[in-house]
Amino acid sequence: MKKILICLVIVFSAAGLYAQTYPDSRTDGKYYTINGAKLWVVSFGKGEPLFMLPGGPGNAHLYMRAFDTLSNAYTLVYFDGFGRGKSDTAADVKEYSLKRDIADLEELRKAMGFAKINILSHSYGTVVAQGYAVKYPENVSHLLLLAPFHSYAMWQENDDNSNKEIRTNYPEVWDTLMIIRKHGYRSSDSLHQAIYGRVPYGFLYAYNPDNFAHHKRNPYPHQMNTKLYYQMVGKDGDFKVSSDIGSFDYRKQLKDLKMPILIVAGRYDHVAVPWMAVKYKKYCPQAKFVMFEKSGHNPYIEEPAKTFELIRTFLSK
Repeated sequence: MKKILICLVIVFSAAGLYAQTYPDSRTDGKYYTINGAKLWVVSFGKGEPLFMLPGGPGNAHLYMRAFDTLSNAYTLVYFDGFGRGKSDTAADVKEYSLKRDIADLEELRKAMGFAKINILSHSYGTVVAQGYAVKYPENVSHLLLLAPFHSYAMWQENDDNSNKEIRTNYPEVWDTLMIIRKHGYRSSDSLHQAIYGRVPYGFLYAYNPDNFAHHKRNPYPHQMNTKLYYQMVGKDGDFKVSSDIGSFDYRKQLKDLKMPILIVAGRYDHVAVPWMAVKYKKYCPQAKFVMFEKSGHNPYIEEPAKTFELIRTFLSK
């Protein structure tokens, strides 16, 4: 999702706890060489593997540590994808792609020796997860999609709705943006990003912005790779998606997936918008679809008890 806003990431909830109780993401992991690059992996817990796929594209895994408590029943596998966090970065941004992210997940599964995996994904991570499930359905035990995107059309709606909301509620930001755009600036330009960054995270992503007001970003290298982000959404990807995100589409393939699938949406999500999210009921009718009524883009933060109960029940079946 939106680069700079996501860059202010929600590394919170369990943030204070995991440093004391759980392995430290900065030090307690190991590198796996995957498709010629070193990927940083932090894994712990007991039981079946549960791979955690964060959003972005461009986010490191750190904010997903909000799910640490699931380690009492599952072996959690957190990793920084190619170009993120502590993993290797590309010499050429053209090396970043959705295809590469899907291929890396498969090679990491094999390198870690797992026959089948469960996948818990969020935002852009759901794009990788769905692509992986379509290509390697035999390797997926359970598929969890939180605030998902089923197609380029839904991501474009994210752009359109976000811009409409900013234009309506933050006209001073919008007017400044229009001025620099007339001078040729586009989404990937640092000035353009800085102006977008004036819009508070909670405005577009939360049911209650106060749920995010007191959370601080923990130190971690390269939590968000904006060069990767704009390579994958396109140079003007906040207005018109192109590149990989401008072409992916799972709408015709989802109905053929046989593994158990859980889809979670937020009623107040202004990016993975509800009117597009509910279309999963048509595209993936075999899935369990749940709309959280007091959540935006991060139900596990705004309605944590309900989220974790739902996840645990789903995975146990």
